Amino acid sequence: MRTSEIIRKTAETDITLKLNLDGSGASTVDSGCGFLDHMLTLLAKHARFDLALTCKGDTCVDDHHTVEDVGIALGQAFASALGDKRGIVRYGDTTLPMDESLILSAVDLSGRAYLGYALDIPTEKVGTFDTELVEEFFLGFVRNAACTLHIHQLAGTNSHHIIEGTFKSVARSLRQAVAIDAAFADEIPSTKGVL
Repeated sequence: MRTSEIIRKTAETDITLKLNLDGSGASTVDSGCGFLDHMLTLLAKHARFDLALTCKGDTCVDDHHTVEDVGIALGQAFASALGDKRGIVRYGDTTLPMDESLILSAVDLSGRAYLGYALDIPTEKVGTFDTELVEEFFLGFVRNAACTLHIHQLAGTNSHHIIEGTFKSVARSLRQAVAIDAAFADEIPSTKGVL
């Protein structure tokens, strides 16, 4: 099974994260940030990853350090669980409707970190959550997972729907990309022979 565990302690956060890429979508998430918990639960469910996360962060300041560091830890866990990426499909893409919102995501588990982020979230907050932190989360993730991720908003006016649709779309794209391609199960999906 493709699993990993990350323990990340800084002056701002204390994170323990367990990830199983071949799971059933089960999750227990306690980041100290309710909206992030909801998004990570959605991510695990739609990606079919098992995720266990606890984070004690300086949310008395704001949610920035928690959100960014959870993205970093999830990216590290993702890279560790993938190993040499032998047999994976490598690419995934999803266009996902969330009521009036429509989100496109595409991922390449290339070993190269890049985030193409084109969301126009109309409000600064959803509840108490700063919507600018969505980009920070995904930056932390791609830099540490070493993947290319494009996220584009094709339609949408409701901030909650845009963000939720984004997490669901990315989850589905990641699910495709990490799947084992039975025809190429013993191969690295690159002409270089390494990803």
